[in-house]
Amino acid sequence: MPRKQKQIPASPTDLVQEWALPAGATLGSSVRARGILLELRARLPSSVRKSLNLAAGVITLRMPEGSDAEFHLVATTVSEDLRGIESMPVIPREIEDILSISTTERHRWLKDGRLPSAGTRTVKLRGRARKVTFHVFDPRRVEDILDRDLVDAWREEDAITAAENRRRAGWKAKLTRQQKKTAVSPVAADGSPRPQLLGWEEFERDGPI
Repeated sequence: MPRKQKQIPASPTDLVQEWALPAGATLGSSVRARGILLELRARLPSSVRKSLNLAAGVITLRMPEGSDAEFHLVATTVSEDLRGIESMPVIPREIEDILSISTTERHRWLKDGRLPSAGTRTVKLRGRARKVTFHVFDPRRVEDILDRDLVDAWREEDAITAAENRRRAGWKAKLTRQQKKTAVSPVAADGSPRPQLLGWEEFERDGPI
């Protein structure tokens, strides 16, 4: 049985620099904070990406003693990338966590315009040739939705709409059944026109009053 490799604790002589992520950047979401870390890592050389980590809303750069030049270069890059990080677009999994909404709700509200898109982003899946494109969102708009509790209002609107749609469907089904009962033949037995379902055209156009 292979022996587990013993983890070596960080040395007190390691080179360390920390940056606290502002609330305006994370919007109270650990998923968003993790997304910021991954974005910062993606802008660094692959050899030093794992030197950048996140814990309790604080980004930490830790490199071994003796790598002063590389450390200062990476620290400068991270500091520059963190400027204006509050405006970094919000991706789907982040907005779902920030607003506590489902994927279905995100798709529905994006489609009807209540959740406006700030554009699209295309990324290549790791280890695959396939690329995916998805909508991103303006963090300030997301913050406004959060502050105004619009999600609760939208859910209430959706519940009212769903109830109205069920009522319309019930009326339509009932009228269809009534129409079928009268549609025995094109004309009645005495040769007169069969009864017509009055108001059907208006119902199709306007629904039940």
